[in-house]
Amino acid sequence: MFNILRNSLRAGVVTTSYPSTPPEVSSRARGRPEIDWANWQDARPAAASCPTGAIVHEDRDGRRTAHLDLAKCLFCGLCAEADPAIRMTNICECAAAIRTDLVTSVSYALKPDGTHERMDSAPAAPGSIAATPGQPASIEALAKVIQARAAKVLGRSLHIREVDAGSCNGCEVEIVGLGGPVYDLERFGIHFVASPRHADMLLVTGPVTRNMELALKKTYDAMPAPRLVVAVGACGCSGGLFGRNYATCGAVDAVLPVDVYIPGCPPNPFALLHGILLAVDRLPRRS
Repeated sequence: MFNILRNSLRAGVVTTSYPSTPPEVSSRARGRPEIDWANWQDARPAAASCPTGAIVHEDRDGRRTAHLDLAKCLFCGLCAEADPAIRMTNICECAAAIRTDLVTSVSYALKPDGTHERMDSAPAAPGSIAATPGQPASIEALAKVIQARAAKVLGRSLHIREVDAGSCNGCEVEIVGLGGPVYDLERFGIHFVASPRHADMLLVTGPVTRNMELALKKTYDAMPAPRLVVAVGACGCSGGLFGRNYATCGAVDAVLPVDVYIPGCPPNPFALLHGILLAVDRLPRRS
């Protein structure tokens, strides 16, 4: 026992100070892709290399509209290998409360050979926290607002029920990490529970399989109001590689109303923290 105490004192505090400080993500970690929209010469190679259709384009009347959908993105890097105008970043704070906020669209005038002549519209950065009236501009300020809001709405605690609706368990590995000493989700007063009757938030991973559709709906119905639903990973946000087919219903929002989408394959613990904190801010006030 004394050896354990001695080693613990020697190790010191290992818990990250996020969101008070930026996420300590390795430079080798893969986050969202970044496109040099102004100098992008041709969207076709990247669109052809994308396995999920996260990058697509539409050509009409000498113009091309290109789309980047982070909800479908696996962060695989194949687009960056196919196109020098694209690079992979380690930016992981990509969660959004509205599905369309994960989509960036840009229009180009085309040359006769199908390459881009010029960009007609500047894109908005996806996954960012916009500074709007009454809304803090940084995740640190947002966390402070959320903690005060959660204290009033939830009595200083939030309980999460996690449901694997058809995941490969990659997202589950990252979710388990939230309970460890490095990320320490419980420092925010957030806990995982076994029963949906004790839960305020439903964290759903994977595309919703047909066999899990009814179970997922029953889990949601068993939760007391107010309740939140968070779709985790590319599969939860859009269906991912599986999409919608004979075995799966596709994205979580095809079955339940979703409050926050956390893209990634899988999203790392910092991305999960960002999405969960963002979701808490959407809790309606109890009368």
